[in-house]
Amino acid sequence: MSAADRGRISAEIFEIATMHGSVERRAQALLEPLAPLLRYDAAWISLLDPEHRAQRTVAITGYSERVRRFYNGAAFMAEMELIGLNARHRPIRAKDCPVPVADLEVWADYLEPAGFGEGLTTSLLTPDGRYLGILGSHNESSVPPSDEVSDELHRLAPLIAHAVDPMRGITALAGLVGDAAAGVVLTHGGRTEPLPGLPGDPLLDVDSPALANATALVGLHSHVTFLVPCDPEGTDLARITALTCPPQPPGHHRAVVLLSPPPDLHGLTRRELQVLGLLVDGSTNAAIAAALNITARTTIGHIEHVMTKLDAGSRTIAALRAQREGLYIPAGVTFGAAPAPPRSRRRSAPPTPRSR
Repeated sequence: MSAADRGRISAEIFEIATMHGSVERRAQALLEPLAPLLRYDAAWISLLDPEHRAQRTVAITGYSERVRRFYNGAAFMAEMELIGLNARHRPIRAKDCPVPVADLEVWADYLEPAGFGEGLTTSLLTPDGRYLGILGSHNESSVPPSDEVSDELHRLAPLIAHAVDPMRGITALAGLVGDAAAGVVLTHGGRTEPLPGLPGDPLLDVDSPALANATALVGLHSHVTFLVPCDPEGTDLARITALTCPPQPPGHHRAVVLLSPPPDLHGLTRRELQVLGLLVDGSTNAAIAAALNITARTTIGHIEHVMTKLDAGSRTIAALRAQREGLYIPAGVTFGAAPAPPRSRRRSAPPTPRSR
């Protein structure tokens, strides 16, 4: 392949990598410029779903439905791990496979009976080292791809990985919170993953009360923001913002959770922020008094102060504003001890975060 051909393929892949739209759209578009390089009869791109230990196909052509189903199953994932394609940096051909292909179910029971004789498969790792999934192709010919083709695919793999990286949309979503100082990505399984471009923080650890609150609330709303204490005494507060991730492959990302300095508190005291949290939660005056161990008269006084400071004509309007601006501490958060997990709705704002 000439230098001009390699340059053209690189330019086409770069253009696809900068396209807007879904991961699937970019992945499917990638198969066209790769065809002159790989000269495949079938090809696919898949992304790892770590919570189900499966590769989720995002682009595929030339394979039967039977092969497609196998690619998305646990057995295929196990064989890719056996081969080392969950971490390997160099493409491998069937003839170079560290495990004899005849011993692999994917080859012996699916690919060879379908008429394929060779192939070239590579891991997709981002430039910062995150493993995303697999790009593979197969040919009916038994002649293996050349070293030149393997080397060129190795060179293009980071750009291909960037094109199908699901974190691109998530980091764009996180960019809506311009003052975020830390962040994580919450998964449907309750794990967290690093958010490229932002550090983590102890307040966002997987076992932290703040993340427990965010997890509970993001199940009810696509966008939640609330306050959390940075220390048991509640001397400082920080703001937590949780934004639901758009549905996209591989499908295990649930929300991006961000930590930022608190907004203008309008002179609200810590106790008033707690009262607001209970108002947001829909609590009655009696329930607020019981939850905070205060008298009914004191409760009414706090609510009146909250309404005045927020320029709200009613407790409902005060609750709506608090919910919209994150001016509340979630119901159930206590001080003098580790904050308790939330009851079910929204919460308040945090202090200047500490990066980890």
